[in-house]
Amino acid sequence: MLNLEKIDIFYNELQAIWDATMNVNEGEIVALIGPNGAGKTTILRGISGLLKPASGGIRFLGHDVTKEPSHKIVEFGLSQVPESGKIFTAMSVLENLELGAFVSRARQDRAQSLERVYETFPLLAERKNQQAGTLSGGERQMLAIGRALMSKPKLLMLDEPSFGLAPILVEHMFQTIEMINKQGVTILLVEQNVQASLELAHRAYLLENGRIVGEGKGTDLLSFESVRSSYLG
Repeated sequence: MLNLEKIDIFYNELQAIWDATMNVNEGEIVALIGPNGAGKTTILRGISGLLKPASGGIRFLGHDVTKEPSHKIVEFGLSQVPESGKIFTAMSVLENLELGAFVSRARQDRAQSLERVYETFPLLAERKNQQAGTLSGGERQMLAIGRALMSKPKLLMLDEPSFGLAPILVEHMFQTIEMINKQGVTILLVEQNVQASLELAHRAYLLENGRIVGEGKGTDLLSFESVRSSYLG
């Protein structure tokens, strides 16, 4: 479904990603783990078109998206939920969700998609007329994911979905991610909760200092000495 082949990404003159190669197969949950500053968000931004690789290539569902603009990549069926949600605080919950269905392939099914989002996040239905800026951190994260689902993604990229959530909500968030995947959405997950993400993921990649240094089944990476010592104590 998604293939990155030897991509290098720069911020101006500063190189952030070196020779990154990875793939995500349809139906999988793939975790991308690593320390803060390793480049995980940079890779997601490269995939979604917010950053352009200096070299290498990115293909999604057979399309070469290496140089495509972000809105075109969303049209192909790839959506990203950025860290901390990044919702439109001055708009209502419903307006945020409706905005997620702006792509042509999603507009005609907007009502059905909205119903599915409300089934996944019942609280959003209760708060649909509430200004989004008044939501709690956990509610904002639900809204950001719901907005992405409104675009009918084939692949959903999640950047730190449990960041800032109360511990009681973290487990529910991972259960929700698993449910979304079982509904037919492939997941690429960046998450600081390494234990939970590796237990959930089918496969995982380990990124350190802008380079992919390990890969394997999610549960297998839990046994890596470097992973256990660095991320699991």
